[in-house]
Amino acid sequence: MRIATFNLQNLRLRGTHLDGARDGDMPRDQGPQAARLDKADRHLTAQVIRETQADVLALQEVFDQETLDHFHDNVLAPIGVNYPYRHCLPGNDGRGLDVAVLSRRPLDSVQSHASLTPADLGLTLPGAAPDLPVFRRDVLQVETRGLTLFICHFKAPYPDTPQVWATRHAEAQALHRLITRRFADPAHALWLVLGDLNEPARRSSSKSALAPLLGDFSVNLLDRLPSEDRWSWHNTHQQLYGHPDAILASPAVARRWPDAVPQVIRSGMSLEAHRNPGPHLAQTGHHRPHASDHAALVLDLPGL
Repeated sequence: MRIATFNLQNLRLRGTHLDGARDGDMPRDQGPQAARLDKADRHLTAQVIRETQADVLALQEVFDQETLDHFHDNVLAPIGVNYPYRHCLPGNDGRGLDVAVLSRRPLDSVQSHASLTPADLGLTLPGAAPDLPVFRRDVLQVETRGLTLFICHFKAPYPDTPQVWATRHAEAQALHRLITRRFADPAHALWLVLGDLNEPARRSSSKSALAPLLGDFSVNLLDRLPSEDRWSWHNTHQQLYGHPDAILASPAVARRWPDAVPQVIRSGMSLEAHRNPGPHLAQTGHHRPHASDHAALVLDLPGL
């Protein structure tokens, strides 16, 4: 099985128009001149997805099911990319940017945890109200062929204030509890945490907010790459490079596939990400058009 994760950077359908891979708070990504590049952006997004050749694809920043279906039917399918099983369930993001999954194969189950509270999990978390949803977007739990995927998009860390750090830390604690509730022996179960965990390029704290998910609990498969090859995101305004995108494997998955090394696909990222010498997709521009400000991560688990 080939699994991928990709943050699509604000994929939203407005009528029949798909927003491009741009952030509305950036001046050069506003106005008619920016909107004219939207279609080219999304064709590049589709080409990156085609390049992954993923059987199951975890997505972040998808507005809703209608957006996902429109993107699939009108942008992916015309270039020969078909995912008959598509799910984008409502999450908690105020802008409506949710997590989603595309699959070539039937999925055993797809479960949202958007409404889950710390109280539901029996937790008291400094960064979260006990009776309000703990996940800022959602954790989408997907079961397929004996493997469980926890698809995430944690709280963005810019600026990474102590309060924001505490929110992301609470999400990590809640996901840890969710996994330990799902499996009697998590170390011997087959599961992956994947998505945009938003670990910042520059941490304001020496301790990672993701600590509850790390250590002996999981294996960060990105650590199987040389440190200089792990980056998957570029901030064009501050020239920051980071690896917020993650694939955390259970110890059992890491043992069963000791040679499974993630591939980072940066072919659709802007040319201004100078650490990426190429290859680049043909239409990629200096800032835009581009597929996303994130790269896609791909992982092969043979025999699954």
